[in-house]
Amino acid sequence: MSGADELTVVHLMRHGEVHNPDGILYGRLPDYHLSDLGRQMADRVAEHLSSRDVTHVVASPLDRAQETATPIAKAHGLDLATDGRLIEAANVFEGKTFGVGDGALKNPDNWKHLVNPFKPSWGEPYIEQVVRMMGALEAARVAARGHEAVCVSHQLPIWIVRSFVEKRRLWHDPRKRQCTLASLTSFTYRGDKIVSVGYSEPARDLVPKHLLAGAKPVKGKSKAFGA
Repeated sequence: MSGADELTVVHLMRHGEVHNPDGILYGRLPDYHLSDLGRQMADRVAEHLSSRDVTHVVASPLDRAQETATPIAKAHGLDLATDGRLIEAANVFEGKTFGVGDGALKNPDNWKHLVNPFKPSWGEPYIEQVVRMMGALEAARVAARGHEAVCVSHQLPIWIVRSFVEKRRLWHDPRKRQCTLASLTSFTYRGDKIVSVGYSEPARDLVPKHLLAGAKPVKGKSKAFGA
């Protein structure tokens, strides 16, 4: 097969559930680790991918992503790489609670950050996320050329780069993101061109129902906390 026809698959995986009893929007904060359930999710996906032709595993530098990627790399006898471009999106509400029913939207101090949902005004611009995530995807494609790569990242950057590739608008309703915990958003390349995008949830039965795509928000259990 010529280089132009060579098939490579890059899986963007969202990390597993995080231990976060206080319901903090943890963003890029350190020391937020997988819960016991999150480790089960990571192990489940590692088992799911164990028969696949994975030759490269890379993760965001954040603890939860590194811990999710570790069993996958181990299952394939690979060293785990780190790519800072896979990191969570920056958010001005990091370190605070910001969920359904907690009063955050009634606080005037927050209003200045909510004026432009199309950018968005409360965090890293969507287009900047696209640029860095496309760069991370390309680096993984090159590293795994002709095989498969797994990149562990976070919900918003994964959804934004998928929306870009599938030619959807970048601003969206966060409740409708199809990117549940420990899910795989898989980009198939022919040569250096993306020819298809797939989505799967190998650990769906382990995911709390209120965190599944399209679930009705539950007071005190914002899906943002599982970012």
